[in-house]
Amino acid sequence: MVKERARILVVGGGYVGMYTALRLQHRMKREIARDELEITVVTPDPYMTYQPFLPEAAAGAISPRHVVVPLRRVLGRCRVIAGEVTRIDHARRTATLTTPATQEKGGTETLTYDELVLAPGSVSRTLPIPGLLDFGIGFKTVEEAIGLRNHVIEQMDIASSTRDPAIRDAALTFVFVGGGYAGVEALGELEDMARYAARYYHNLKAEDMKWILVEASDRILPEVGEEMGRYTVTQLRRRNIQVLLGTRLESCADRVARLSDGQRFPTRTVVWTAGVKPHPLLAATDLPRDDRGRLKCTAELTVEGVPHAWSAGDAAAVPDVTAAGPGALTAPNAQHAVRQAKVLADNIAHTLRGEPLETYAHKYVGSVASLGLHKGVAQVYGRRLKGYPAWFMHRAYHLSRVPTFNRKARVLAEWTLAGLFKREIVSLGSLEHPRAEFELAAGGKHPLDPNINPKGSS
Repeated sequence: MVKERARILVVGGGYVGMYTALRLQHRMKREIARDELEITVVTPDPYMTYQPFLPEAAAGAISPRHVVVPLRRVLGRCRVIAGEVTRIDHARRTATLTTPATQEKGGTETLTYDELVLAPGSVSRTLPIPGLLDFGIGFKTVEEAIGLRNHVIEQMDIASSTRDPAIRDAALTFVFVGGGYAGVEALGELEDMARYAARYYHNLKAEDMKWILVEASDRILPEVGEEMGRYTVTQLRRRNIQVLLGTRLESCADRVARLSDGQRFPTRTVVWTAGVKPHPLLAATDLPRDDRGRLKCTAELTVEGVPHAWSAGDAAAVPDVTAAGPGALTAPNAQHAVRQAKVLADNIAHTLRGEPLETYAHKYVGSVASLGLHKGVAQVYGRRLKGYPAWFMHRAYHLSRVPTFNRKARVLAEWTLAGLFKREIVSLGSLEHPRAEFELAAGGKHPLDPNINPKGSS
C-alpha cells in the first residue's frame, strides 16, 4: 500500500491523459479517500475530444457538445487545471504552467510532483507552403470541425449570391490535403452534406461543386489495406471527387491551390490534414527523445532510463512487442492510446505498491472509416467490409468506444433523430466572432478586419 502521500501529475487531457487518470482514480480510490494520493490533470481544454466523431460533427450528424467529454465530470476524484504546461524539469520534479489567471498577471505557476504522466498528444504537421498559414484550415479539434462546416455552407451562400463566375468557381472548389483518416472522412462527410444542402439553393447543383483530394503518396487510407484503399479511391471518383495521388500542394497563396503536377485551382477552401507531429512541449523537457521528437519509452510505458516518468499515445515511441522484427513501434492511433493508458495506470499503481510492472502488448485488430452517410470501408480481423455494412460497423464500434454512458446515449439519440428528420444546413459562423455585431452597432470596427463579414468566418 501507499505509505506516503504521492502526487501524480498528468499532462494532457486527451485519450491517454483522461483514461489514465480515470483508471487511477478507480484503482486508487481508497488511497485518495485517505489523502495518500493526489492526481492533478493539466490540460488546455477541460474536456477530451473524441476525434473519430469530428467528421460527423462537421456534417451535422452529431452535436459538437456530444463529441467532447467534460473532464471535471468524469474525473471527480482528480484535480483538473485548465492551463498549459510550458516546461518540465524532471530532475527537480517541477512543471511550469500558465493558466488564464497567471496570464492576466503575465506570470507562471510551478507544480511539483512525484510521478509524471506526459501525454500532450500531437499537433498538426505543417510545411512551409506559401499561403498555408493565411488560408489553410485544420481539422484536429471540434472548433475546427464546426468552423469548417460553417465555412463550407458560407461558400455555398457566396456562390448562390453572385453572378461573377470566378468568385462562384472559387467558392465551390474545396481542396483537401492528406489521404489519411482525417482527410478522407472529413471530405466524404462534408461532400455528402453539401450535396444534400444544394437541393435548397435555387441556382446551385451538386455537380457545380468541385471536391479535390491531394495525397503525396500513391495510396490513401493505408490503415485499411491496399485493396480497400483502391476501393475507396474508386468510390470517391464515382462521386465526382478528384483523387490526385502522388501529388503535393506547392502553394495556396492568393487563394489559388497550385499542385506539383502543374494544376491550378482557384479556391477559398484548403483543408490541411497531412499528418501530425509530437507536441512542442516535449522539446521543453529534460527527457530523452527519438529522431522524430517522441519520448523514448519502454514496453512498460516508462520513459527510457528515467525513473518516475511515464508516457503513451502520440507523444511516445513505444516498442511493439508483438511485431516479428526488432525495433518496431506501436502506431500512434487512438486504438493503441486507449489500451496503453490502461496499462500505464496499472503500472503506476504497481509502482506505488511495490509490485512488478506489466508489459504493453496488443495486436492491431483493424480499422474502420466512414465515407459519408451509409458509405464506408473496414478491415477487422482480416475481414473486409464495404458500403453500408462497413458504415454500420464504423458507427457501432465508435459508439462502443466513446467514453461515458451519457455520451453514448446522446449520440445514439441524435443518430436516431437524424434518421427520422432532415439534415440541418444552417451556418452559425457568427459564433466565431460573437462581439462583432455589438461592436459594429456601437460604432467600432470588426475585431479582425473591417472588410470581413461579421456574420461569417470567410
